[in-house]
Amino acid sequence: MKKYVCTICQYEYDPAVGDPDSGVAPGTAFEDIPEDWVCPTCGVSKDQFEVVEE
Repeated sequence: MKKYVCTICQYEYDPAVGDPDSGVAPGTAFEDIPEDWVCPTCGVSKDQFEVVEE
């Protein structure tokens, strides 16, 4: 699964870790996160994230 980074604050969403504090379990692909999820660091919506090119 691909990692995504917030274009505003550079928070990196890693699907292996998820975002347990926001109810997103480890192993959850970015595409499967609910649409109302926001960046846990700066609060922007999912559309402000880009794929991390490895």
